[in-house]
Amino acid sequence: MQSPNPPKMNATEQAYHGIRNDILTGRLKEGERLTETRLSDDLGLSRTPIREAIGRLILEGFIERQSGYTTRVAHFPEDEAEQVYEIRRLVECYSVQRAARLATEEDIAALRRIHAAMQADTPPRDQAAYQRLTEANEEFHRTIVAAARSPRLTALMTTALDVSMVVRTYSMFSEKDLRRSLNHHAEIIDAIEARAPDWASSVMSAHLLAGASRVAARLKTSDAGGDAA
Repeated sequence: MQSPNPPKMNATEQAYHGIRNDILTGRLKEGERLTETRLSDDLGLSRTPIREAIGRLILEGFIERQSGYTTRVAHFPEDEAEQVYEIRRLVECYSVQRAARLATEEDIAALRRIHAAMQADTPPRDQAAYQRLTEANEEFHRTIVAAARSPRLTALMTTALDVSMVVRTYSMFSEKDLRRSLNHHAEIIDAIEARAPDWASSVMSAHLLAGASRVAARLKTSDAGGDAA
């Protein structure tokens, strides 16, 4: 039996995903000025959905609005990635300690399902697989925070897990980086299932430190004008 075709995206969704993809792939560079007319021509859409998509991308941190109506692809301050990873490490290490004590069997099963989906898409074979992979990675970390059973931590994580930062830095990972990340995820799940808070926290710390180190190296290479490995 044939699976039903996915619902067709409306014009605003098409604009949103088109612009977002161009930012993530580097077709639209950091600091590059954006105009509704240009984006409308590039995507073959009217200016109304382009305007709505830009508004959403501003809220998510992919685009920034400057004086007047000028919009540009958002630029990372030099130490922003370092700040975000360190804040995440503080929040997520505590979260995973609580999760190791409080996670239900359903939480653990959900983490294993997410991990299996990420394994299936590693390495990502196309842009759709890459999109699924990045979304699953975000879901994995949010699921751990939810398993910590703390509204305060959930609120903190909403700020710390900045969507644009996580997605854009995740694009810097090589296949080797992605596989190491998956191994960390598997060990984090094992630690939670074993009800071992210190083990879980230790692996989470290593996981985020490895990510921060890789991103710092890629940003340094990019600033030097070299090709990233």
